Order: sequence, then C-alpha cells, then structure tokens
Amino acid sequence: MEKRLPTEALSIAEVDRLLAVPNVTDPLGVRDRAMLEIFYATGLRRTELCALDLQDVNPERGTLTVRRGKGKKDRVVPLGGRAAYWVDRYVRDVRSRLSLDTRTQALFLTGYGEAFDPDVVSRMVSSWIKEAGLRKKGSCHLLRHSCATHMLEGGADIRYIQQLLGHAKLETTAIYTEVTIRQLLEVHARCHPAGKRLETGPAGSSLA
Repeated sequence: MEKRLPTEALSIAEVDRLLAVPNVTDPLGVRDRAMLEIFYATGLRRTELCALDLQDVNPERGTLTVRRGKGKKDRVVPLGGRAAYWVDRYVRDVRSRLSLDTRTQALFLTGYGEAFDPDVVSRMVSSWIKEAGLRKKGSCHLLRHSCATHMLEGGADIRYIQQLLGHAKLETTAIYTEVTIRQLLEVHARCHPAGKRLETGPAGSSLA
C-alpha cells in the first residue's frame, strides 16, 4: 500500500501564534484557547475532544481520560501544566455561563449550551489557522501531528507517543519518525564528511 507522510507539522513558534488567536478577554475566547491547548498538549482527535465530559478531567493528577477512543479503547493522557491552567480557567469561569441544562455533562459547550459537533470544531480550528497567518493546510489533525513531532524532537520514546495518541500499532506512530527531520539534519552535519555548511566570502569563495 502507498504510504504518505503526514502534513508538515507546525513549528513551536507557529503553534504559539495559533494559540494567541482566541481573545481570552472574552469568555468564548477562554473556551477556544482551552480547546486548542488540549489539541496541542495531548494530540486528541477531534471526536475525542468533543466526547470529553467534565468527569474526564482530573485536576489533581493533571490528566484527561479519553473514553471509547478509536477502536473503542479508553486511555489516560497527561494534560500538561499550560493546558491544565486553561481548562481549569474555562471550567471555573466560563462553562457555567454556557450551560443551559445541568444534565449536559460535555466538557466543552457551544454558545447554545450543547456539546460540539466534530465538523464544527474542524471549521473553527481551520479559521484560527488562517487568522494566525499560517499557510499550512489542515485543522485539528495538524495539531495532533505537531504534538507528536515536537515530542519526538524533544527526545520522547516513540512507545510513549503511541500511548498518548492511542495508536493500536507502533507502526502507525513510527511514521512520525520520518517527519522529524531536524534531528537527522543535526546528525548529518556532525557525522557526514561533507555535512558542514561552507562559509563564503564576498565573492562567493569558500572560507572553509
């Protein structure tokens, strides 16, 4: 079968630009920032984020419980300090203002007090990517790719990333090793006889 690489991940600077798009002085902006932070921190799929309930957040442990993810399997993922802050701020200051029915336990609520539809979330993230001035195509999955790529580049073992993303097979996660080119560039420059970049003078002559 043909094997294609995922869309190129966002850089850390590009992620920061995207996270800065929601207006956090507005209640809905706090909600939107919390959603983006979860996507980037945990690599959740859009359907998994929409399915989160209030009870799935464990502030003390700093974790999220993903129930019946792909393959109908549950998993617990670390939330991370920054995402935990924004989720806590949303739950504490915003969610009760959006809730119209206490029986609705969805973590993230629309302006109508309902759980989000995954397609709506995709359109929201796509619009934020454009608003951030980023030219890369994609939506929620772009943040999932970026999460995995940045974890690998930071030195995380691929098996832990497999658990984070909820992949049934390690081979699925292994594709991310093919898009983390930064480490390969560093090794190539250090180890290959012709890997060092040449410095040139004004006339283009080599100074090496």
